[in-house]
Amino acid sequence: MADTLTLEVNDLVVDVLTGIYSEETGQPQPLRISIAARYRVAQHYHPDTPLEASKNYMDLKFAATEGLPKGVHFKLIEAVADHICQTLFVQDEKVEAVTVKIVKLAIAEAGEAIGITLHRERPADPAE
Repeated sequence: MADTLTLEVNDLVVDVLTGIYSEETGQPQPLRISIAARYRVAQHYHPDTPLEASKNYMDLKFAATEGLPKGVHFKLIEAVADHICQTLFVQDEKVEAVTVKIVKLAIAEAGEAIGITLHRERPADPAE
């Protein structure tokens, strides 16, 4: 089995314009977003290994917060997750795969977690 490195940011609460029902549109609603991004792993991580051998965790947070376009209404939370994946793929060629879990906090009635998990592998290079 090959070595893997997965960076994670969990349980970010972000207000996003999303939804298909009239009571959901026009107002942002809170989403709990967790991201796991698999990276090409360095051969070894020594005490002085530079950040370029990995990834800044804040880039994951950015993709789920400031990286989401302001004023854009996403009908489906699947589209929010897809945008986060694509942002991370564009940011860094070492990103091999991204998993985004989104929970719609506004629809929970008894504390349950209702949402989706989207996993995307890096798209194949069309030049290959």
